[in-house]
Amino acid sequence: MAKRIIWTSRADAIFTKILEFYIHRNQSKTYSRKLNEEIHQILNIVAEYPLLGIKTNVKGIRVVIKKQYKIFYEAKPDEIIVHLVWDSRQDPSKLNL
Repeated sequence: MAKRIIWTSRADAIFTKILEFYIHRNQSKTYSRKLNEEIHQILNIVAEYPLLGIKTNVKGIRVVIKKQYKIFYEAKPDEIIVHLVWDSRQDPSKLNL
């Protein structure tokens, strides 16, 4: 049974900034819509197979990679908590789990 997907406010805010960046840069919503759909498709797969992601050095946190994006999540008994969607082209010193 698929688990419910919950976004932390931080994950939601950072992913929204990524989408807004591409809307502004491309002067179009096309890429942002496509990226949003791809990330949600991956999360739906993770909801079915919560151990799909690679273990990180943070206890209970896993990461799944889609192109240059890393999705950090935590699998709970009934839900998947998305902690961060990270564009790995960004400065890694900004990454704080």
